Amino acid sequence: MVLCPCPCTIGLVNTPFEIGPVEVGAGRLFLIAGPCVLESEAHARRMAEAIQRITADLGIPYLFKASYDKANRTSVKSFRGPGLQEGVRILSRIARDTGLPVLTDVHEPAHCEAAAEAVDVLQIPAFLCRQTDLLVAAGRTGRAVNIKKGQFVAPWDMSHGVEKVRSTDNERVFLTERGSSFGYNNLVVDFRALAIMRRLAPVVFDGTHSVQQPSAAGGVSGGQPEFIPVLARAAVAAGIDGLFLEVHDDPPNAKSDGANALDLKLLKPLLETLLAIHAAAGQ
Repeated sequence: MVLCPCPCTIGLVNTPFEIGPVEVGAGRLFLIAGPCVLESEAHARRMAEAIQRITADLGIPYLFKASYDKANRTSVKSFRGPGLQEGVRILSRIARDTGLPVLTDVHEPAHCEAAAEAVDVLQIPAFLCRQTDLLVAAGRTGRAVNIKKGQFVAPWDMSHGVEKVRSTDNERVFLTERGSSFGYNNLVVDFRALAIMRRLAPVVFDGTHSVQQPSAAGGVSGGQPEFIPVLARAAVAAGIDGLFLEVHDDPPNAKSDGANALDLKLLKPLLETLLAIHAAAGQ
């Protein structure tokens, strides 16, 4: 069976690299986790430290994630975050005080340099994965770049995004699968995409946005978080390099994406299961 109908992978090489103490693509499963958006400095710090304790206990390399601005919310009334200046300050302090590598979204080329001063990874949102100026600006910072695959993009076409970042002589790029649009207000995961994209760059699976139901809850997104463990187990068995989870200590009251977030109290048992699968698969 031919998984990719075009010669998109010619000249592209999946090369491992490091983000601080985290090895990406070298065979050890790592975790990217945190709240969807910076709700407050105190909450972000509490989440970072709580997840850090769990991952340290289990021996999982960990990157903290949170967004300073959610520019692609469904409703104009939705909470977006503290903005670039305050967000950079909060993320910088969390990185300094915890020693964790930090990831955040960037939505505009002009934000890349400022965000790169505070974080280790610039993340390109799924809806913006084809935006050339944004990808190039992120690559030029020298920071690692995580490109989330658009819900509307074939996995082999992510080769173009990888090439755009690497055109800046930045080889530290990886891809994240977060489901594909399946009719209205629904996403499905084609696990073949993980193998296809892993030919291009290291691959992460987003277990929380993959259970999102976009714009399905009256101006906000719904979700089916009960299926997070199901999809995460399948993705680890399929051979991913890392796992992305939006984690919250009170999902019903989260200011963004609470409907598809993983409850903090469920994180440790899930990770224990995933580590066992990873070991059994001989990754």
